[in-house]
Amino acid sequence: MGVKSRHSKSPPVPDIDPDDAPELTEEFFRNAVWSIGGNLVSAEEGKAAFRAQLARGRPKSLNPKQSLTLRYDADVIAAFRATGEGWQTRMNDALREWLKLPPR
Repeated sequence: MGVKSRHSKSPPVPDIDPDDAPELTEEFFRNAVWSIGGNLVSAEEGKAAFRAQLARGRPKSLNPKQSLTLRYDADVIAAFRATGEGWQTRMNDALREWLKLPPR
């Protein structure tokens, strides 16, 4: 029987023995039906989506930024910050324009 607190209004939670779970055999996976959002997909699509969900962090950028430490005059920083959110990107764009580099 499950455990129930005397203060709880919820029904008791049944005890679950992990040894009662079926063994996941090769046959189980061969006969598995893959679906994403209720739509059937191929095993390859399902496995790819599963791997993608396990990937951590942000997607890798095609143009990764390089981190470094620079020192600018306070008035230059203040002027860019005064332009609001995204000021670092605008600073990067201003440097790119000054160097006449094409946008990425």
